[in-house]
Amino acid sequence: MTTAQLRPSEPATSARAVLSKVPEVTALFWVAKVLTTGMGETASDTLANSLGPIPAVGLGGLGLLVALVLQFRVKRYVPVVYWFAIVMVSVFGTMAADGLHVVVGVPYPVSASLFLVSLVVIFAWWKKAEGTLAIDSVRTTRRELFYWAAVLATFAMGTAVGDLTAYGFNLGWLEGALLFAVAIALPALAHWLLRLNAVLAFWLAYILTRPLGASLADWLGAPKKHHGLGYGYGPVTAVLTAVIVLVVAYLQATHGRQKRKHA
Repeated sequence: MTTAQLRPSEPATSARAVLSKVPEVTALFWVAKVLTTGMGETASDTLANSLGPIPAVGLGGLGLLVALVLQFRVKRYVPVVYWFAIVMVSVFGTMAADGLHVVVGVPYPVSASLFLVSLVVIFAWWKKAEGTLAIDSVRTTRRELFYWAAVLATFAMGTAVGDLTAYGFNLGWLEGALLFAVAIALPALAHWLLRLNAVLAFWLAYILTRPLGASLADWLGAPKKHHGLGYGYGPVTAVLTAVIVLVVAYLQATHGRQKRKHA
């Protein structure tokens, strides 16, 4: 996917945002996104260690199905419903990427490449069918299907890339997090300074939130012998879940006020 194939997103007004099925892209959006990526990583590990890989995938898949059914049933963006779906995509996307490596034995470079190809195919199909990849245009069922397929692919690919840097390149969790923190700033800088296409910049940053959040969460939860801080995946999952609940509660409250304002 080249820059020329993507067109800049039109500025979203508050009224348009109320009609959309996805949130406006604000600073708090990125905070919530990184939190959900980290929570998905540690929750997936906790479930896999407690239940075993196959039952964990079954439970994660069921949770994802419920979350997406709720998301597609609502007519507009509802923060609680949307971010529940994002959390479940994060958990299941992690399980899918980890399952390919742990259960099937697919090497990280191969799985990362497979997910990258799938993401490019989704974007190309979406662009051809709808003419835009801008998330502020997600107001129809078909566009929403493309959107969630892309989101799931970004989570799976981001998980594989994060594990590749940590295990394949022996970079470590903290070092990997610092690398992705720098990398995620590059699309924004390129957009502001070099006029990089806004939609392309968004999706590049969106993809990188996954390995960033996962690396930070693994650094907090992994044992010290594995270069982590040793707090444990279960406690880290609980803390991240609590923070996500607070952030989403705030988003729900402010969104409700916005809806009443434009009613």
